[in-house]
Amino acid sequence: MTNQGRGQTATEHCVQPPPLLTFSVSSTACSTENCLTVQPCPHGPSEPRAAPEDECVAIQQRVGEIVAGMDVPPHCRTEFSTQGEEQLSTQGSSDYFLNSGDKIRFFFEKGVFDKKGNFLVPPEKSINKIGHALHAYDPVFKCVTHSPKMQALVRSLGFQMPVVVQSMYIFKQPHFGGEVTPHQDASFLYTEPLGRVLGIWIAVEDATLENGCLWFIPGSHTSGVSRRMIRTPPGSVLGISFLGSDPDWDNSLFVPTPVQRGALVLIHGQVVHKSEQNLSDRSRQAYTFHLMEASGTIWSPENWLQPTAKLPFPSLYT
Repeated sequence: MTNQGRGQTATEHCVQPPPLLTFSVSSTACSTENCLTVQPCPHGPSEPRAAPEDECVAIQQRVGEIVAGMDVPPHCRTEFSTQGEEQLSTQGSSDYFLNSGDKIRFFFEKGVFDKKGNFLVPPEKSINKIGHALHAYDPVFKCVTHSPKMQALVRSLGFQMPVVVQSMYIFKQPHFGGEVTPHQDASFLYTEPLGRVLGIWIAVEDATLENGCLWFIPGSHTSGVSRRMIRTPPGSVLGISFLGSDPDWDNSLFVPTPVQRGALVLIHGQVVHKSEQNLSDRSRQAYTFHLMEASGTIWSPENWLQPTAKLPFPSLYT
């Protein structure tokens, strides 16, 4: 991996990430042979399992400020979907999405616009997620991502040269927050060899069965990658396409992972996971970012997300 930069040192008044005691991992390294799994840990009364309330509040306050300054022209308003054909037609036909790897941009729930692109719901209730470079350009999210605690966690997992490839703030809006269909992160963030991508997912609000917590198929990280989303050649009608197809995952194999506000979840790049539509009256906000072990790893030039001259993938370590 040659395109990488250095993350900036966190400022004095950084928001610290949650205590790193919420989940256990099966090993101290992330590789094809020695993989991370997500397993809830029992907690005694003295063991913290959530960030201090003020830290989550500070993150949400910053998100509120970002949303208040949102200015997306109607022709750039992209609905975000994980459904196969919808995903191709929305993200694949939108430069706004395809060029968002080094920017902070807004993506919206289905059905929140009229035919002219005007909002049918309050704008702040319409957003599916913000991505994909909060970690690079926003001071609060940069502090969370590069905090000493986060660096210590990743060092303990055996990462030598972790780089941050993307970040997202996910809203999971009440009443209609979209379903995320079963998938593997490595389908979109493919590396050679496999097993070099790790998702870090922080619950900014409680994630429950009712509001769309994460679900996983235990052990599915050992089965390779069944489908890849790739960039198409210049001049193609759509900017992305899929190679391969996902199997019909057995719904009975998924295990729900409800967590409390402030919990941190580690997601192996090949583990199959999903979340259901949020039909409750409470949102399920989360901040998530993905790391790649850059040492000895090739980032696929076919991935939709690519480092740029403006934003080489920054090192997590500062």
